[in-house]
Amino acid sequence: MRCPFCKEDNDKVIDSRSSDAGRVIRRRRQCFCCERRFTTYEKIGESFKLCVVKKDNLRVPYDRDKIIAGLQKACYKRTVAAEQIQQIADKVEEEMFKRFDKEVSSAFIGESVMKQLRGVDNVAYIRFASVYRDFKDADDLIEEVRQVIADTDHADQKKLFQ
Repeated sequence: MRCPFCKEDNDKVIDSRSSDAGRVIRRRRQCFCCERRFTTYEKIGESFKLCVVKKDNLRVPYDRDKIIAGLQKACYKRTVAAEQIQQIADKVEEEMFKRFDKEVSSAFIGESVMKQLRGVDNVAYIRFASVYRDFKDADDLIEEVRQVIADTDHADQKKLFQ
């Protein structure tokens, strides 16, 4: 690796860590010539692309940022930390990359996100589900809320819907 400061090709790796759900390796390096430190990232080339098959059978390249954006909207003004959102996205991606090679359905992604989100924040889960499941009327939404209440032991939340 060529040092970005002195342009010499003489360095050593002093630390390596996995990031982005194991798909990127972060390496901390130190140049032998100028002794300055710098960071490099190694990741799989762009030739590996996972396609998402939408409801209308349209295929689009997988984009992690879309999951993050949906989670951020669902968690707006909730006590869900940005780190938790990243962790949810990591878990969804990990499951997705374990089970699919080239194509994954948007339904699988949506259900995986809801499964992870339900364990973090019930209100954010309901928000996400209302968009993802495209409830046709208030009865569908109320039924989903009742299901969440039935699965939750929080007495104070039950009072809100009685």
